[in-house]
Amino acid sequence: MKTPILQFGTSRFLQAHVDLFVSEALQDRAAIGPITIVQTSGDVGRAGRVAALAAPEGFPVRIRGIESGEQIDRELRVQSVRRALSTVSDWTEIERVFVEEAEIIVSNTGDKGYQVGEGERLGGVPASFPMKLLSLLLSRYRAGGHALTVLPCELVSRNGAVLKSIIVALAGEHVFDRGFQDWLDSGVRWGNTLVDRIVSDALEPAGAVAEPYALWAIEQQPGLVIPCRHPAVLMVPDLAPYEKLKLHILNLGHTVLADRWLKDRRRPDETVREMLVDPDFAEDLARIYGGEVIPGFASHGLESAARHFVATTLDRFRNPYLDHRLSDIAGNHLEKIERRIIGFIDWCPGIAMPELRRVAGR
Repeated sequence: MKTPILQFGTSRFLQAHVDLFVSEALQDRAAIGPITIVQTSGDVGRAGRVAALAAPEGFPVRIRGIESGEQIDRELRVQSVRRALSTVSDWTEIERVFVEEAEIIVSNTGDKGYQVGEGERLGGVPASFPMKLLSLLLSRYRAGGHALTVLPCELVSRNGAVLKSIIVALAGEHVFDRGFQDWLDSGVRWGNTLVDRIVSDALEPAGAVAEPYALWAIEQQPGLVIPCRHPAVLMVPDLAPYEKLKLHILNLGHTVLADRWLKDRRRPDETVREMLVDPDFAEDLARIYGGEVIPGFASHGLESAARHFVATTLDRFRNPYLDHRLSDIAGNHLEKIERRIIGFIDWCPGIAMPELRRVAGR
């Protein structure tokens, strides 16, 4: 069977996000087709995971948390993966699948996934993900240049545009073919996406534990192909409102709690869930959301979306199965205040925000 989705990355996030969505959509005949997964790291210690991802019986994803106020704990079986390959041992087959089968490329290559090593060149199996992608795109172009959609899932703002700019720059340095550079612009759709789901634990040899909430927002553009129809997959005209909701509600709430945790010198291993058991903290956060955050979003015509996102966020914060420590959230605290809180205050001039200004030191 052909696999029109080619996925670079074997992370537990992708297992509980893209792979799960496509698996559920395939049951309803609402997916473009199954997936080939590519391990890009070459870590031989994860060979067992790579094999297990493509097992005929699939792999488990356990959904645990709170959804609409109700506690959820259920296990699903992901059966969307037909083959799993490694760039170390299967490069020729990866190239064949990329050229002959792929219609959509999905990636999630980690925080440093877009970095290119100094002096890296085309030839053989490139080391970095961008050079691997450049090599494969060149092979596809030379084989006829059929249209292709690229949907990166890295946590980079406007990730499709960023990845495109990197590939185009590399093509200018390493591929002296104007037709190829034109094809990268006209024959490839570089989708901007926003992903959101907390995947707390990995299962062995493959699988993951994830919260109920999930979002894959994909910015619309002509010619772009999506992998499936699914309640968590949203085609949107603009990602900006979704980025704002995540940054200035979910992330802002984390930073407000971390600020109080730091100033009160609370227990080192305290979690978000444990902190919100205290009614004082829960009421403080609810007051900030209701009196400052939602009015700020309302000033931009996003009141309804903000109210819904606040309710969902509080469910996520109270997930009884997730131990999200304040010590982890408090890292780079001043930088987070700048982006999440001061950025919100500046975005909403004229809205009274005494509590957020206190946290920001304004």
